[in-house]
Amino acid sequence: MTDATPATVTPTYLSHRQILVILGGLMTGMFLAALDQSIVGTALPRITSDLNGLDKLSWVVTAYLLASTSSTPLWGKISDLYGRRLIFQIAIVTFVVGSLLCGFSRNIEELIGFRALQGVGGGGLMALAFATIGDVIPPRERGRYMGYMGAVFGTSSVAGPLLGGWLADGPGWRWIFWLNVPIGIVALVVTSYALKLPHTRREHVIDWLGASVLVSGVSSMLLYVSWAGPDHGWGSRLGLGLLAGAIVLTALFILVELRAAEPIIPMELFRGSIFRTTNAMSVVMGMSMFGAIIFVPLYLQIVMGMSPTRSGLGMLPMVTGLFCTSIPSGNWVTRTGRYRPLPIASTVVVFVALLVLSTADADSPYWRIGLGMFILGAGLGLTMQLLTVIVQNSVDPRHMGIATSTITFFRTLGGAFGAAIFGAVLNTRLTHHLAATVGTGGDAPKINTNDASAIHALPQPLQSKVIEAFADSLHDVFLAALPIVTIAFVFALLIKEIPLRTRDTPVPAEATEL
Repeated sequence: MTDATPATVTPTYLSHRQILVILGGLMTGMFLAALDQSIVGTALPRITSDLNGLDKLSWVVTAYLLASTSSTPLWGKISDLYGRRLIFQIAIVTFVVGSLLCGFSRNIEELIGFRALQGVGGGGLMALAFATIGDVIPPRERGRYMGYMGAVFGTSSVAGPLLGGWLADGPGWRWIFWLNVPIGIVALVVTSYALKLPHTRREHVIDWLGASVLVSGVSSMLLYVSWAGPDHGWGSRLGLGLLAGAIVLTALFILVELRAAEPIIPMELFRGSIFRTTNAMSVVMGMSMFGAIIFVPLYLQIVMGMSPTRSGLGMLPMVTGLFCTSIPSGNWVTRTGRYRPLPIASTVVVFVALLVLSTADADSPYWRIGLGMFILGAGLGLTMQLLTVIVQNSVDPRHMGIATSTITFFRTLGGAFGAAIFGAVLNTRLTHHLAATVGTGGDAPKINTNDASAIHALPQPLQSKVIEAFADSLHDVFLAALPIVTIAFVFALLIKEIPLRTRDTPVPAEATEL
């Protein structure tokens, strides 16, 4: 059973000057995790080829995803119990040690294992940074700082591919991981100086059973969507076994949490309609936005013939769109105290962006895909940090860490689902369009569709036909995302608006009802 009379925690909000100092430390930690998500992907083919493990390329990504996603709620809960600074610094150290070991990997198996360790640290960096922001900045004022956080994601999304390509071609791919070491040391120094937050220790019992069941259930689900489904078939015995295991473990986790003295994710949080609806929207938006975003570089590299480094620069319109909406929308939230119109507007903007992206074909000029990216970035900027603010405003401050990590967890899970679903759409439609343009049977040429350079090395007119098939397939991917965005729009309409807390207002009833 949960505690009968939990003590309400009073937030300790800081001055603007103190907040900027703390943000410096938090943003450094966030930059570590955000940069890693974009820098490694560019160099993965080179890394796995050097380690003679090209056939295990997907596992380098899957290992990180599994560890980071399943550990995110645990970091949030532990930080609620032991304080933000210590746990945030442990996450930084874990990430840096994992990065250092990744750089020393002698074979692909070691790299996969060290990427998992790196992912454990990465799971805490984002969630704990946003939880700390929730501790020190009142929800009403949080909008004015959204631009700073958007800058981290925007800068890393452009710098990552550029640095990844340059390091892989120059000093060597190992420096992609070693680069995290000095950044991590800076983050440790800054957080040691800046993050001096009061924390009240309370008696507790760690829910080890709940943690174990949660990690097992999430791992089963992610293995199904990112490995067993795409590689062995969605209806294969292995895939269905993992899916059944995930469902059973999820049900078991809920039962365990309902009886735990100190649950990892308190089920009482889901009694709040704002918490339920916002997390549901986070999953669906993660599926549509982040699932679709990963296929834009594919269009730039395969259809338009850009190098990985150039495709990183080609993503600049999306970053520009993000900046153009995240800062003004954050200021609007701070000025008016309202937030409900923004998630609704975000889904509409993303819907339009996907429509624009779906019009691009093999002969489209760059400005058309650039326009779609700009609109997509604008939609992302309207809601990227705002959903976290809405959840934080709706819960008791004693649940700040776990509430923040929960929405981060659901967003990441949604992104994993989106990548798997749209990846399946791409593969299915690519097979269809290749059959229509190139042909099937023994006379059809063998084409390596997993290598952009191999595609562009094909003789004409075969090369043009394959590129046309890819463009048509990506058109189908973007169209497939539209129904998902429509569902997100419905969830956005259902989000209830309550006043954003200021420095002087008490916790609202929505945050304390059990």
